[in-house]
Amino acid sequence: MNAVSQARRLLSDRAYARIDRELTKFPPERRRSAVIAALAVAQDEIGWVSQEAIEDIAKYLGLPSIAVYEVASFYTLFNTKPVGRFKLSVCTNLPCALHDGAKAGEYLKRRLGIDYGETTADGLFTLMESECLGSCGDAPVLLVNNKRMCSFMGNEQLDALLDELRAQAGGASGGDSRGR
Repeated sequence: MNAVSQARRLLSDRAYARIDRELTKFPPERRRSAVIAALAVAQDEIGWVSQEAIEDIAKYLGLPSIAVYEVASFYTLFNTKPVGRFKLSVCTNLPCALHDGAKAGEYLKRRLGIDYGETTADGLFTLMESECLGSCGDAPVLLVNNKRMCSFMGNEQLDALLDELRAQAGGASGGDSRGR
C-alpha cells in the first residue's frame, strides 16, 4: 500500500496503522489530505518532525517530500527541530498579553532560565510564544505539548504546573520518553 519498505521505516507499526486509519477518511486520489494527521502521528512518536520523518511520510503517502515539508514548516504546531520533553506554548497575542499573558511568559523565562525558543539544559522544557489559542477569556493561557490547554495561569499555577511536569518526568532529564 505504500512505498516505504518495512526495513527502512522510521515509525512504529502502530504509527503507520494510525496513518492508514487517517487515509481511509479520504478518497485514494486525495492522500495529500492526510499529511497533517501523518505529521502529528510522527511528532507524537518521535517528539519532533525531522527531515527524515518528512521524507518517510512523503514516501508512505506517495507524495513529493516538498509537499510534506510545506505543511510541516507552515503550521507552528509542528516542531521542525528538537524540543524538550514538555513544550510550553504561552499565548502572547494582544488579548492575552493585556491580561497577564506577557507576565506569565516572563515568569516562566525567569523560573526556567531560558528565553522563548530555547530548551532547558536538562531537556525537560522548551518555552515558545504561541499564536492565539482561542481562549482569551481564560488568560493567561498556555498549551503543553500541543495537547493540554492550561487556563488562568498565574505564578502559583505556573509553579504547580512545572512541579507536576517534573514529577511526571520522574526527575529524568527528558531522554527519549516524550511524555505525550
